[in-house]
Amino acid sequence: MRILIEEYQYAFDDVKEVIKGLDVPHDTDKKVSIPYVGYYFNPSPEVNDCVFILPKVLLEGAFGQEKVFGHINPEDLIVADKCKELSPDESKFIYELSVWIYRAICVFKRHEYDRSGGKKNAPSIVLHNQVQMVGGGKRQKQRITFLDVLLELQRWNKENEQFVMFILKNIHAGYNKINWARTIAQTPAVLQEPGLGYIRQYMTYIRPINKKRQINFDEELLVIYFSILQYMKDEYGFPMKMNVNFPLIRGRKFDKYLNSYGCRRLKQIKYKYFSDKALELWNLCYDFFSRPMEAHLRVDQKEYLLVRSFHVMFEAIIDELIAGDQHLPKDLLDQPDGKRVDHMYQYKELTCNDTEDKIYYIGDSKYYKRNNTLGAESIYKQFTYARNVIQWNINLFIDGTPEEQQGHIKLRDDVTEGYNIIPNFFISANQNVLSADDDIHLLDSSKPEDKRRQAYYISRQFDNRLFDRDTFLLAHYDVNFLFVVSLYGRNNTARKAEWRKKVRMMFREEIQEMLKKNFEFYAMTAHADVNAEEYIKDNFQLLLGKVFHPFENREGSDQQYYSLALRNPVKEYEYYKNVKHDAIRAEEARKRIADENEQVMFDLKQAFYVAPCELGVDPRSLPEDVMPIVEPRSHDEIPKQFLTMHYLENYADTTILIGIVNGLDHLHWIFSRKGGKRDDAYNVRLGKEVHGGVVKSRDYVRHAKFVILYNVGENKVYKAFRVKNTGELTSEQMIKQDYRNPHHDKYFCYFFDEEITLGEFDIQGIIEADKKKYEADPKHKEEYAEGQPVYMSGKELIKFRL
Repeated sequence: MRILIEEYQYAFDDVKEVIKGLDVPHDTDKKVSIPYVGYYFNPSPEVNDCVFILPKVLLEGAFGQEKVFGHINPEDLIVADKCKELSPDESKFIYELSVWIYRAICVFKRHEYDRSGGKKNAPSIVLHNQVQMVGGGKRQKQRITFLDVLLELQRWNKENEQFVMFILKNIHAGYNKINWARTIAQTPAVLQEPGLGYIRQYMTYIRPINKKRQINFDEELLVIYFSILQYMKDEYGFPMKMNVNFPLIRGRKFDKYLNSYGCRRLKQIKYKYFSDKALELWNLCYDFFSRPMEAHLRVDQKEYLLVRSFHVMFEAIIDELIAGDQHLPKDLLDQPDGKRVDHMYQYKELTCNDTEDKIYYIGDSKYYKRNNTLGAESIYKQFTYARNVIQWNINLFIDGTPEEQQGHIKLRDDVTEGYNIIPNFFISANQNVLSADDDIHLLDSSKPEDKRRQAYYISRQFDNRLFDRDTFLLAHYDVNFLFVVSLYGRNNTARKAEWRKKVRMMFREEIQEMLKKNFEFYAMTAHADVNAEEYIKDNFQLLLGKVFHPFENREGSDQQYYSLALRNPVKEYEYYKNVKHDAIRAEEARKRIADENEQVMFDLKQAFYVAPCELGVDPRSLPEDVMPIVEPRSHDEIPKQFLTMHYLENYADTTILIGIVNGLDHLHWIFSRKGGKRDDAYNVRLGKEVHGGVVKSRDYVRHAKFVILYNVGENKVYKAFRVKNTGELTSEQMIKQDYRNPHHDKYFCYFFDEEITLGEFDIQGIIEADKKKYEADPKHKEEYAEGQPVYMSGKELIKFRL
């Protein structure tokens, strides 16, 4: 077997015979670099051998001084059989890797064909063809790889179905035929007495003797053969067609065959075979168990399978295993600036473990030599991907329709104007062990192999703003190359899904841990006499990028919780010292961050309860002595002449809800709720399938700023309020707050800040206009629900002002 390494700079004279037939030009220095991964057969008289091109991930060292496995010169490995430095474990690794590279390329080729829409002329990076070799169809003794053995076993199965069926027919012929002479002579009979209406007696033989079955060595050989095929299917994912019903050898028993018993047993039964087909099958099975360097194979049907630009295939492998088949908008992956994101998927966001809210995870796969460091360009590009995603999300929620926005999380919080954390990660291929271990881990600079590489990178505009659109942290992972290639090559959907679930959870948890080391996290809730939103607006510059609102309100209340993230001063010191290599500025940065954190905490504690709360922990789970339950305040009746007047001309694009007060019970709940409520509230039915209900994900539903109430049967405004916050309550929660007879499972609530006045309006005209618009929409199949909420912008509502 001959071994070459992808993209290694060989002297042309060293490999000119081996690469004969490949389209690989050499440069002016007579150096040649092979841009393929895979294998082929070189039939030239000088070689007449299999050539396997290994991925460059096995190389380590500076350019021009690379070593395979860290200690073997690639030139010494060209003729693998003569390489004395190649250990038995490394030789075994090469055999295994050859199989998995073959399987992975086959799977990739099929997926590539599927993605092209089944067009045979679609461009491909896979080169796959049959080559004519010497031998004229005869079997010759060749130096082969374990891969060749597997391919020949697979080929024999396809070409000899009729031979197998003929053997099976002969084996079972007459097996169930009763031998009456022996049955009558050797077994007792039961005499059956005549019954009513019968005058004859009958002899019944309860234990008839069938044809004796002896050990059949043809069948044993077939059992061994099909057990090997089953192993190839289970272990390597080879597609196999087996129309047999033998009790196959599996599990520990088959492991015994792999550990030398297979060769021993085959030698014991070899003398039983005389036909060419049976001997051919015996040789194949023996080759499999012996793992020889010499065997008899057909050499006129050898195929070569090569992939050009293997980094593209590695990217497809990682994308399939981690991102899966997620249908994301095209502009998120193929970004308008020409950049294409390698991997992106939606998964649980980082700020709260108890919700199913999702965030975009953005990744890039790097196919480098062993222990290679990331380039500055790659890091910059990854941060650019995340910035583009944020801008896409901003554009969607500013200019997009409610239907386009549905299903997408809004990255920016309107109250704090902070941005949710977008996880970024690199995955690089590595092969530091000679096995297919399930190993994917965050880099650890304390380990010798990771010493020159960073576990994470940071990009920011301001030092102390985590919840900012320009702050990104990037984690770097290594993955066992052989493991991901073998997992992809098996093409087992269940195994891939299981690993995907595990890795996504690991990414989330480790990125959370990385953030915890670099930032100090707190939860905060406003004092009873403080309007949290007004305070945040008044202290916007102090809190921008430090505060975010990811949590649900306290159950049965509109008590709000916020997340506060402050940069760890020690980590800021380490960043300037170890990354920026500026020890003088490091101490200045530490002191600046520490002073800023102290000032922020002092100011916030005047208006908020602030307590340490790890990233991901819901503050509602904290003890009351740490995060108090804020007492409710009562609703104050204010004469209309003292209410603040808001002019609709100033709120042309603001959403306003016009809602009905449906009787005294409803009125009582709005202004006299029980269960620790702080503010008055108005509820609407929640659910797309609910008649007259609203959809929570619609931007106009979640961000209505004013609520106008009117009493059922009246054509005038009852009261108007400014909205402070929104929240979702279940029917059980509504009942606890003294809501009478809820008819639906969930409600969306608007919690009021202050009573105001917007003027007087033609309520009936508003309802008629909304009803006409509803009935004109063909999507609505049900009749207009009387009293359903009406949402209008300020410029639309002006038309109905009296």
